[in-house]
Amino acid sequence: MSGSFDWLPPPVLFSDYAGDWDRYLETIYSYFRQDFIESKPIFQGRRLGLKRLPIAHGKEATFWHMIQEGGVEEDRTPALRRCERIRWPRPIIEHDFDPAIKVWRNRRGREERVCLWFVPEDYLVILADRGNYILPWTAYPVDKPHRLRKLQKEYDEYWGKNP
Repeated sequence: MSGSFDWLPPPVLFSDYAGDWDRYLETIYSYFRQDFIESKPIFQGRRLGLKRLPIAHGKEATFWHMIQEGGVEEDRTPALRRCERIRWPRPIIEHDFDPAIKVWRNRRGREERVCLWFVPEDYLVILADRGNYILPWTAYPVDKPHRLRKLQKEYDEYWGKNP
């Protein structure tokens, strides 16, 4: 990882679990529980809730959204790069003031979203603003150059910058 971000925990590597997916899944879920269920992060003075439903295999919807990828909800599959970074969303949310994190808002349908892009690692955290509270929605590494360009353009437009 480039730079010094002592507030960011190391990735939780699947390779450290000798191929034992069940043990790995329980470990990353325990980090998620610690960060979003047992305690509640605060974003810019507002509490974060949690999208719990639907619960699948005893785990909340937000957890699955943070570790899986795919366009069709029922067909999403685990993505190791997402899993390995399960400890990153909360510290990124709590360090939104760090210059390495670009923060802006956008609309998806009728919903306002907050985007937090941790630029040194091209990692994106999406929050859903519900008025009185905010929901962590998803988080993932951005690895497609066209997606990075789109994020930069959206950020620049939001802040009134000329690309």
